[in-house]
Amino acid sequence: MTQHTDVVVIGGGQAGLAAGYHLRRRGLDFVILDAQAQAGGAWQHAWDSLHLFSPAAYSSLPGRPMPVQPGETYPDAGHVVRYLTDYEQRYELPVRRPVRVEAVRRDGGLLRVETDCGTWRARAVISATGTWWRPFIPAVPGQDNFTGRQLHTTGYRRPSDFAGQRVVVVGGGNSGAQIAADLAPHGGIDLTWVTQRPPRYLADDIDGRALFDAASARRRALDEGRSDTGGVASLGDIVAVPPVRTARDAGLLKAQPMFQQLTPDGVQWNDGTTAPADAVVWCTGFRPALSHLAPLGLRGTRGHIAIEGTHAVGEPRLHLLGYGDWTGPASATLIGIGRTAREAVHQIARQLSA
Repeated sequence: MTQHTDVVVIGGGQAGLAAGYHLRRRGLDFVILDAQAQAGGAWQHAWDSLHLFSPAAYSSLPGRPMPVQPGETYPDAGHVVRYLTDYEQRYELPVRRPVRVEAVRRDGGLLRVETDCGTWRARAVISATGTWWRPFIPAVPGQDNFTGRQLHTTGYRRPSDFAGQRVVVVGGGNSGAQIAADLAPHGGIDLTWVTQRPPRYLADDIDGRALFDAASARRRALDEGRSDTGGVASLGDIVAVPPVRTARDAGLLKAQPMFQQLTPDGVQWNDGTTAPADAVVWCTGFRPALSHLAPLGLRGTRGHIAIEGTHAVGEPRLHLLGYGDWTGPASATLIGIGRTAREAVHQIARQLSA
């Protein structure tokens, strides 16, 4: 069965909902296709101790302020899931789930969105699938020989899952520091934290508000042809959220250089030093989840889709939201996605009225 609509939004997380809000305000006919069985996007799969970088007032989608979570300055992931669920219901957004999009193809003057639940033909498509569903684990010698457990950030939940174990956490970004800080205080866990370079902590008073400002300033500078300010990367790699700050100040977060290889029972550095390990947690980032766009042939030699504003240069009917700064300043954050979603829907409305 084939259905028709003005706009198909792929992904029902924060980016997809922000797009839905602006599409609703414009009076366009649209549908949001979400592969998840429940509302909340990737937040419903986060580890137990994860909290936002920003207070609720600075973590809102357009039109609906996030309520304060009692007893928490920085809301936890469960609070975000509840907020997104309420947001979806409040604006009666037309979310269909679970619907997995398999391919987007050109179909004459339209785009055809093929799913496991049928086909939609649309005048425009917004891809808002994020990165959580495409975890990245680097190739390391000996990986296949390691007899312990290997998991990515996406598979980590709580310290009790590693009671009595020797755990190596790999990664010097926020997820690596936060998961290391989650494990470090537990006396029954022998933690080794490794990073490519010495950890770079942001100043203790910097949170998501400052990061959004830095990302926005960088985009303005680039758009105006001025020198690159460096954005968030110029400030550091790790936000010193309270648990990280506590573990760091207690001397529990002592990073070691990246090891050279995995051995059957642990890790080994260049100088031959070894450390036993029962588990390795790869906090090594993500890549954009864009496999459904492959039939459009838009990705360059390095896998990047060239965009102008929010639309793909090679297919102006396709817009990308929420994949990182390359799709808008801080567009992978709650605080940043609203502005980019508004711009995308503005462009779409102009395209459809032309």
